[in-house]
Amino acid sequence: MTSTSTPFARNQWYVAAYAHEIGRELLGRTILGEPVVLYRTEDDHTPVALADRCVHRRFPLSESRLDGDRIVCGYHGFTYDTTGTCVSVPGQKRVPRTARVASYPLVEQDALIWIWIGDPALADPQTIPRARHLADPAWTTVTGMEPIDGDYGLLVDNLMDLSHETYLHGGCIGTPEVAETPITTEVDEDAGIVRVSRHMDDAACPPFYARSTGIDGRITRWQDIEYFAPCLYLLHSRIAPVGVLPEADGTDPNAFHTEITYAITPSSEGKVYDFWAVSRDFATDDAEVTAFLRDFNHEVVMQDVNALNLLQRTLDTEPDGYQELSINIDTGALAARRILARLAEEGAKPVEAVR
Repeated sequence: MTSTSTPFARNQWYVAAYAHEIGRELLGRTILGEPVVLYRTEDDHTPVALADRCVHRRFPLSESRLDGDRIVCGYHGFTYDTTGTCVSVPGQKRVPRTARVASYPLVEQDALIWIWIGDPALADPQTIPRARHLADPAWTTVTGMEPIDGDYGLLVDNLMDLSHETYLHGGCIGTPEVAETPITTEVDEDAGIVRVSRHMDDAACPPFYARSTGIDGRITRWQDIEYFAPCLYLLHSRIAPVGVLPEADGTDPNAFHTEITYAITPSSEGKVYDFWAVSRDFATDDAEVTAFLRDFNHEVVMQDVNALNLLQRTLDTEPDGYQELSINIDTGALAARRILARLAEEGAKPVEAVR
C-alpha cells in the first residue's frame, strides 16, 4: 500500500447498512464520497436511498423528518418523495424543475442493504454476491460496524492475510500455527474473486473457539477465504478436535462451523465502514455463547481498527517513492489490489444517479 488512496470502483454494489438498521428513522451514511440518507416506506417497508443534501441550502436530509414517505427538510421545508423529486417548496405553488435529489438503486438481500452509486443503468442485482448464512435460521449471527480512519485498501490487505492473527490478535484468535502454516491462493481475475486457504492439521485452540465450543485441547483448523471484490469478504472457518476426521463423503458433522463476514464499504477518501458478522451452526440457542462471540469479536475488530488507524497515520508521513516489501503471505492481497485497480478503471467516470 502506498500513501495514495485506493481508487473507488463506482459501478459496483456496496453494503450501505444492515437490514435491521433501516426503519422509519432517517439514517445518514457516506458511500464512495456520496452523502446518502436511508429509510423505509411506511406501508410496504421498502428501503429508500436519496442524496443527503437538500437542493436549497444543502441541509442534511438525514437531520430532517419524515411525513409519510416524504422527507421534509428540517431547515426550510423542501419536501421530497421516494424518487428524490421535490414536491413542495415554501411560499410558492410552483416547484422549480431542477428541485430534485439523486435516488440510488437498493437491494435488500441476506440481511444486508446493498447500494449502487455508479451508473444506474448498470445496476444488475444478479451480480450481488451472496452471504446466505446471515439470514438462515439454522445459523445464529452477531453483527456490528466500526468506521476506520484509513484507506479501504488497508482493510482489504488486513483481511486477506490472516497471519497477522498470530501477532495482533494473540490471546484472542491467533496462535503460532496461523503464521507458520503456508497458504494456497486461487484468483479468478474475470469474476473478481480471490480465494486464500490455510489448513492447520494440529493447532492450539484459541480462546475464541475454546470458550464458544468447549473444546479442550488441540484442534484441526481450516480457514478458507473468499473475497468478492470490492465489498464482500467471507471466511469459512471449520474446527474440530485433532483426530476427528470427516466422513467418507466429505461431510464433517463433528466439526464446528463459523462464517465470518465482512463488508468493506469505502465511505470517503481515507475512511471505510467495517461491517462485521459472526455466524455459527452450533449452540445456536445458547445466549451466553452469543454474548461471548459478540463481545469477543468486537474486541478483535477494535484491535484491527486501532492498528489500521495507526497504519494510515504512519503512511501519511512516509516520503514519496518509499518502497514496501511483499512476501508469499501477500499473494492474496496483491491479487485483490490488481482486481480493485481494474474495477476502478472500468468505472472511472462518475455518473449521476437516477434523478
